[in-house]
Amino acid sequence: MQTKIEKISPLSALAVNNIQEVSQNGVDFLSFREKLSFANISRMDKKVEWKGARVAIKSALDCISIPYPGFFKDEHGKSHPMDGFGYVSLSHTRGIAAAIFHKEMPVGIDLDYIREKVIRLGPKFLDPVEMDFLNNDPELYTVAWSAKESIFKCQGRRGISLKSNILLEPFSLQDKVIKGKVYQSEHSDHFYQVKVEKENDIVLTYTIW
Repeated sequence: MQTKIEKISPLSALAVNNIQEVSQNGVDFLSFREKLSFANISRMDKKVEWKGARVAIKSALDCISIPYPGFFKDEHGKSHPMDGFGYVSLSHTRGIAAAIFHKEMPVGIDLDYIREKVIRLGPKFLDPVEMDFLNNDPELYTVAWSAKESIFKCQGRRGISLKSNILLEPFSLQDKVIKGKVYQSEHSDHFYQVKVEKENDIVLTYTIW
């Protein structure tokens, strides 16, 4: 997927970057706490992924003229700005990192490669109703997985099952927006819309409003 920075609205932006292309970028923009976290990552591949995601969120923030505040993870593993203003979501997969920021609304973003093996994993993350309309198509399954991951990240709490608590409405490969909801939980019937972008064998999804 090509590197891009996109202003979604005056309050929101996203960025996608090639991790290797930004691997030589400096880390002066990181907060002191983040620099400590970065220094404590022992595996080089994980360091590069972590840094790639931070470069992506900085690019998104620069796009809407918001200073980089530094970010931390809560007890649910969700990232938050250190200054307490705004919402962020990060994602990375093989060689690519993505980030989305919104000043006022929770967000979720996910990146995945289309793979045949996702069909075998379907029963672990799909409701039987969803499997009926996905027709054993690896691309549709990947979009469904990614969309559910974006919703999961947006709602921001553990204990939500992709299979049992997130349900997607029927969609096709032509659809650019997927609708879904969190249900049968304390967040029952909380509805979401997820934007879908595809390039070659990569799927990008993120929540919209």
